[in-house]
Amino acid sequence: MLKFILLFCLTIAHTFAQDGQYVKMGAAAFHFEEQNILAISLENEKSWHTYWKNPGDAGLELKFKFSTTENDSPIILEDFPWPTPARYIEQGNMWAYGYSNKYAFFYKLPEHLSSKKLKIVGTWLVCKDICIPGTRTVELSLDSNLEGSTLLNHTKNELIESFKKIPIVQQEPKLNIFLTKGPKENQLAVHYILENVSVDQIRQKSNILTPYQQTPFDYKHEEVYFDKSSKTFFGRMYLDWDGLYEEPAWSLPEDGVFKTPIVAKFLLNYPKNAPSKIITHQFNEFTLSGDSELTKRFKGLLKIEDKKSAPSKRQELSRLSLLSYILFAFLGGLILNLMPCVLPVISLKLFGLIIHSDENKKEIFKHNMSYTFGVLFSFFILASTIAILKSTGEQIGWGFQLQSPTFVFAMILIIFIMALNMFGLFQFSTPGGRKLGDTQIKKGLFSDFLNGILATILSTPCSAPFLGTALTFAFTTSIMSSYLIFLSVGAGLAFPFILTAFFPRLIKFLPRPGLWMEKLKFLLGLTLLLTVLWLVDVLFAIVDFSTVGLYFNTVLAFIFFGFFSRRFISKKLWSNILILMITLSFIYKTASLFDHQAQSIAQPNKTDLSWNSWTFDKMNKETERTVFINFTAKWCLTCKVNKKLVLQSNDFKALTKEKGLHLMEGDWTKRDDEITSFLKSYNIVGVPAYFIKKPSGEIISLGETISISKIKKNL
Repeated sequence: MLKFILLFCLTIAHTFAQDGQYVKMGAAAFHFEEQNILAISLENEKSWHTYWKNPGDAGLELKFKFSTTENDSPIILEDFPWPTPARYIEQGNMWAYGYSNKYAFFYKLPEHLSSKKLKIVGTWLVCKDICIPGTRTVELSLDSNLEGSTLLNHTKNELIESFKKIPIVQQEPKLNIFLTKGPKENQLAVHYILENVSVDQIRQKSNILTPYQQTPFDYKHEEVYFDKSSKTFFGRMYLDWDGLYEEPAWSLPEDGVFKTPIVAKFLLNYPKNAPSKIITHQFNEFTLSGDSELTKRFKGLLKIEDKKSAPSKRQELSRLSLLSYILFAFLGGLILNLMPCVLPVISLKLFGLIIHSDENKKEIFKHNMSYTFGVLFSFFILASTIAILKSTGEQIGWGFQLQSPTFVFAMILIIFIMALNMFGLFQFSTPGGRKLGDTQIKKGLFSDFLNGILATILSTPCSAPFLGTALTFAFTTSIMSSYLIFLSVGAGLAFPFILTAFFPRLIKFLPRPGLWMEKLKFLLGLTLLLTVLWLVDVLFAIVDFSTVGLYFNTVLAFIFFGFFSRRFISKKLWSNILILMITLSFIYKTASLFDHQAQSIAQPNKTDLSWNSWTFDKMNKETERTVFINFTAKWCLTCKVNKKLVLQSNDFKALTKEKGLHLMEGDWTKRDDEITSFLKSYNIVGVPAYFIKKPSGEIISLGETISISKIKKNL
């Protein structure tokens, strides 16, 4: 209605304002880079502004009409992109996009206009505290070379510089943009993500993404948030769906799929020292949920309008928040000691504590702190690796290293060799010397350090209570805070041994050394072999066993035979070297095959329940049934426990049948960026993770722990 009123005002402009009272207009024609260019030069009175193609909440765009003075017949001239508009925030928080001071518009001049007089009529709405419509006519005489000027507000050089700064069309914008359902009826939200950015490169008094007018979208105000840790802008613009007012009416589709794709155009105004980019995006559909979760994500980020003066209260809250996350990380690391993936190595370390229980306090302190340094060193390396990968734009999550077949293969070999040591095929100081009572402090300390590294590596597939929250913060916060979180997890994992280092009397609660320890070594060797079997299961979920299986089994056979031969057949150097060279050649061959023979993502659980592979598109297309989604991985022991206790239980099967659940499983064993991105959108960085998607499109995150009662409650 406001725009119709303003149009009416244009028809009675002479009753309350002189034409062009607040805007001066001139024109010029010149050649630049083998182009014939018409420039319309304008200059506003101080503090007054006119409007861009999309005027914003109110206003009217500038318009120009062309004709020749010979017969006054209209001429259509092709325009170049309009100059980048500024943003004005007016009374009542009304946003406008337009121009002030001096600015110019450019058109292409066809050859047939040479030696003719061009008539240019400009109309506008110019605003300050009030808005006044205006118009101005200028005539430009063109010579045979299509050159000329009249009443210019710019010099020719100024016009050329302005022409160089007009927006350029970008065919493949480096911008992730998508559409979601908004919280209100007939409301949508345009979300966009811009990576590798700097706050210092933001244009003052300008949007980062300015929309062109697009039926049936009615765009609202831009919100921009900055994630300092990932150097990423997260932007959002709500928009009202005006399709209801079209002829015929176009209702917002309930399934999120547009009957006709909508091609929207935007102006990307970043960075400030480069021309703006004109980008187009075809919206075929919109997601039915996700906006509320993104709103939660924004709460932890810095809003761009606050970038210069973040209040001290906010900084204080951030510090308090960081302390709470550090506590969660410590508790999560402490609980990791009880997780099945870490128990074999922890058992070895406890075995070492028993051996050293009769030593003096100083030696016990050395052993325990060596183990602690191994844990902390590993978490430092892990945090550094993640920081490097994040800086390159990689999508990563907790346990990401077990998505590498070469890494898993190396872990299998190391733990298999440790198991052979426990069974007595050879001796080295892990964890307490060549013989009981033979401490060999120097080697023992290094062994403790290596045990700390191994405990860290095996702990990352596990997810303990409190750990998920802390790790989510670590993967999305600044690099320094990320280091603090990871080192806190390490401190929690090593805490029992830190405690006994400073209070060695606590070791007295453990049994005294004796012959029983020789038998215990065999049991510990069995736990290591079970760990090897688990890692083998992980390995062959991400590589093709039919291709590498024979080489892999041969490697294990030669490793076993090599240590067996040295112990019981021959200790001659030449025979040991021969077996070693054969073993290394098979190790090299096996590892090289991993780069060429990658298996596709593993299939869903093979149970009597019907599990379907998850993809984002498949999930969104399921609009008639409630969907239960399980994100898992072969190397995730917590996932396996939840699967056994809940997802394979008779109660879950009955619930699935009763509610008609559609079961989907996302397998993260092998790297999958789509799963990583989806989990990150819900502030989750690892598995297990469980979701319910209702027919309405609402998605509910169940977190990393589930029970039948929890699932029922959210259904």
